[in-house]
Amino acid sequence: MSHELRLQRLFSASPEVVFDAFVDPAAQKELYADAPDWIVESECDLRVGGRWIISFGPPGADPARETNVFTEVERPRRLVYRSTMAMPDGSSLDTEMEVTLESEGAKTRMTIVQSGFPSTELRDGFADGWAGILDGLERVAQERGS
Repeated sequence: MSHELRLQRLFSASPEVVFDAFVDPAAQKELYADAPDWIVESECDLRVGGRWIISFGPPGADPARETNVFTEVERPRRLVYRSTMAMPDGSSLDTEMEVTLESEGAKTRMTIVQSGFPSTELRDGFADGWAGILDGLERVAQERGS
């Protein structure tokens, strides 16, 4: 059985600003850093078939590594990609991601659907991680949108 994670967040910025901040390698430090000293590296080839690779973790430890392959890119409205998360303990997880952005007046509603979790516990753990990423995205989008 596969479990799905669905998240929504309303941002006070345009879809273009939110989309660009979400995929910008320079913004990933703000999005993925659980602590100020975390090391975050990102490369993004934003095209169908392109890869988006993000490595993150505390200094002196093996990082987690997320490798994404885009299957749909419709800037600034939609991203679909396959994601493989390789954890420092050697485990890995493959999921499918769908990210949509919709205008709501001067704001943008982002909806993220991540599917393919083998358990509710793992899904819920990723939900906690996404909360921090979306908080960081909110800060970056506000800075860029003003």
